Amino acid sequence: MSAQSTPATLIDGKAYSAALVERVGAAVAGLEAAHGVKPGLAVVIVGEDPASQIYVRNKGETTLRAGMRSDTHRLAESTGQDELLALIAQLNADAGIHGILVQLPLPAHIDATVVLDAISPDKDVDGFHVVNAGRLAVGLPGLVPCTPLGCLMLLKDQFGDLSGLNAVIVGRSNIVGKPMAQLLLAESCTVTIAHSRTRDLPDVCRRADILVAAVGRPEMIKGDWIKTGATVIDVGINRVPSADPVKAAEGKTRVVGDVAFKEAVEVAGRITPVPGGVGPMTIACLLANTYSAACRLNNIQPEPLDA
Repeated sequence: MSAQSTPATLIDGKAYSAALVERVGAAVAGLEAAHGVKPGLAVVIVGEDPASQIYVRNKGETTLRAGMRSDTHRLAESTGQDELLALIAQLNADAGIHGILVQLPLPAHIDATVVLDAISPDKDVDGFHVVNAGRLAVGLPGLVPCTPLGCLMLLKDQFGDLSGLNAVIVGRSNIVGKPMAQLLLAESCTVTIAHSRTRDLPDVCRRADILVAAVGRPEMIKGDWIKTGATVIDVGINRVPSADPVKAAEGKTRVVGDVAFKEAVEVAGRITPVPGGVGPMTIACLLANTYSAACRLNNIQPEPLDA
């Protein structure tokens, strides 16, 4: 597609997420003052995966910053599945814990599906449980996966009303693609889910007013796949060799999205950068889900958290 006269507007997920954490903090303070309920999030990590350790530390710090209770359970790599399931049962029964998150990936000897299904759907703040997937599909209140929820918040902040827009989602995962489609359908978008076997994928992408890239392939979506003026939400976080040959030879890497950003920014109307776009929204939405879960578990109407 032809380039625009001016580059795309960058959607600042970092700034939006910081404001969302502030709104969650205010809602948490109000909930505790009015009802004596302090939302509690328990994060369980098994093993020593370095990236997971960083994520868990960041989640704990942000949870405390929002005024919530933060419990982190660090288990050895050798922890058995039954021991992990026993901990989840204990957390399910703990009235002071309203959200449970098991950090993935888990060691190979533990079945992640069995573990995630053991979490109470009402405390499943990742939104991965089949009950929450069903609630989302039929339009009932439930806990929504954090990344697509963050994408929706960014889109509504940009557009307000999304009804009637053509949305194309590239990627059909249970974590992003499918729930993103359900959320956009609920906003009265016309939704297409595309994937690796979609025929003439570039042409399908060019129809989109909203293009959500969640395919997990670095810079797969090129600038000429994008309709002029479209809004692009890039969910991808991919590590690739540094653009500097010397640094690349030293093993240095850089983070890129699923969209070829330098090309896309000349065509799109709005676009999320990587990093600094969708990524920061995930932890903020985790806190929003924990607050909502605390309200629902105590039969309290939650405060709206959208901007």
